[in-house]
Amino acid sequence: KAAFINFISDEEWKSIEPVSSWFGPSSFLMSSMSALFKLSMWIRHGHGYLTENLGIPVWGSYAVFGLATLFLGMVLGLVSEEVLGAECDF
Repeated sequence: KAAFINFISDEEWKSIEPVSSWFGPSSFLMSSMSALFKLSMWIRHGHGYLTENLGIPVWGSYAVFGLATLFLGMVLGLVSEEVLGAECDF
C-alpha cells in the first residue's frame, strides 16, 4: 500500500509510457482475445456437461468436439468458396 501511495505522490506515473493502442482494452486485438477466452470457457463448460451430466466418457467428448470442429471447417470452407469462389485463384 505504501509503495502505491509513494508512486502516486512522487508522480512516478509520469515516467511510464502509455500502453500502445494495439493493447488497449477496446482494441480489435484485445476484443479478439476476449472472444477466444469466452469460447474456450464455453468449450470447457460443454465438456463438463457432456462428461458429468450426460455420462459420456472423456474420449467421447473429445470426439464430439473434434467432429464439430471438422464440420464447422467444412461449412466455413463451403461458404468462403461460394463468396470468394470466382475471385480467389488458390
